[in-house]
This record gives sequence, C-alpha cells and structure tokens, in this order.
Amino acid sequence: MPTDAQTVQLTKLGHPDAKPDRTIEAFPIADPSQVITLDCGEFTCRCPITGQPDWATITIEYRPNKLAVETKSLKLYLETFREEGIFHEHLATQMRDDLVAALDPVAVTVTVKFNSRGGIAVTASSSHSR
Repeated sequence: MPTDAQTVQLTKLGHPDAKPDRTIEAFPIADPSQVITLDCGEFTCRCPITGQPDWATITIEYRPNKLAVETKSLKLYLETFREEGIFHEHLATQMRDDLVAALDPVAVTVTVKFNSRGGIAVTASSSHSR
C-alpha cells in the first residue's frame, strides 16, 4: 500500500469478481481527528488444533493518519481466515499488525469477541499507537 495518499488505487471496490486476499486497501482521509469504528459480525475461522469452526465479532477502532480502510477490501481480507486455524489471541495481534502496515494509523485497537465454545467465550484486544 502506498503511503502517499494521492497515489492510492482501489482495486476491489466496484469489482464484483474481486477475490479474497490479505491486502487491505485504503483511501485518503483529511480529518485525522476522527475515530472510526468497524463492526464485523460474521467472522469465522477454525481452531488450530481441532479444526472446529469458531464464530466471532471483530471490532476495529482506529484514528486515521492519512488513510482510511476501504471496507470491501476489509471484508475480503476477513474472508481469508475462514478456513485458517488460528488462536483467538493471535488473530487480534495479526489483524492489528496488518492494519498498521496498511494504514499507518495514529492508533488502532482490534477486539475479537468469540462465541462461547465448551462454556468459555474469549475476547482479546490488541492495540497500537504512535
């Protein structure tokens, strides 16, 4: 992802044939005082040990620097985890790191809130700030 907001190109928005991948696209934003919250309620991945499916709500809250998340690319990014085995806590950190790499935000917090399985529900948050 280019860091110069003027050279950003969106390749997924408006393209119905866009495929899921780990590229998070962004567009220029002129108001870094905003706090943007994205709630993703249909997330799925798999347990890395048993392969059982896990369902979660992902909340991303961030203060942009010069770029904001393009949400279709985020949806396709999240879809790449559908068949991946990953620990819940690792997921929060990986998503945080991927968002920092794509956006260079002032601050970002990723919270993963997994549905209960075996009587235990896991919520994990991972944050970054400049």
